Amino acid sequence: MLKKEILRVVDANFNRAKEGLRVVEDTFRFVFEEDSLRKTARTLRHALDSIAREEIFKDAILSRNSRKDIGKALDRLEMKREDSRQILYINFQRVKESLRVLEEFFKLLLPLKVSKVKQIRYQLYQLEQKAVKKC
Repeated sequence: MLKKEILRVVDANFNRAKEGLRVVEDTFRFVFEEDSLRKTARTLRHALDSIAREEIFKDAILSRNSRKDIGKALDRLEMKREDSRQILYINFQRVKESLRVLEEFFKLLLPLKVSKVKQIRYQLYQLEQKAVKKC
C-alpha cells in the first residue's frame, strides 16, 4: 500500500473520531445535561487535536479525495436512529473503531503516538461505561 493511501486512512479515521466525539460531547451537553461527561469527551477530543499537530496531518489532508470516496454514500442503516441514546451509542462505537484504526496505521507513520491513541481509546471505554450508568 502506498503512503498516500495510508494517509487517506488516517485522515478519514481521524475525522471520524473527532466528529463522533463532538456528537458525544454535544449529546451530553444538550440532551442529558451531564457536564462532567461532556468535559471528559471534550478533553478526549482535544487530546486528539494535540496529535494532529504532527506534520503528517498536513500530508493526510492533501491526500484526501472525498469527491471520489467510494464509501461516502449513506446507507439505510446510517439513516435510522430511534432516540438520542442510540445516537450516543453509535457514536461511541464509531470513535472506538476509528481510534483502533489509527493505532494500527500509526505503527507505520507515527509509532511514537500509538500509545497516546491507545490511552485515549481506553479513556473512551471508561467514559462509555459512565454514560451507560448515568444516561
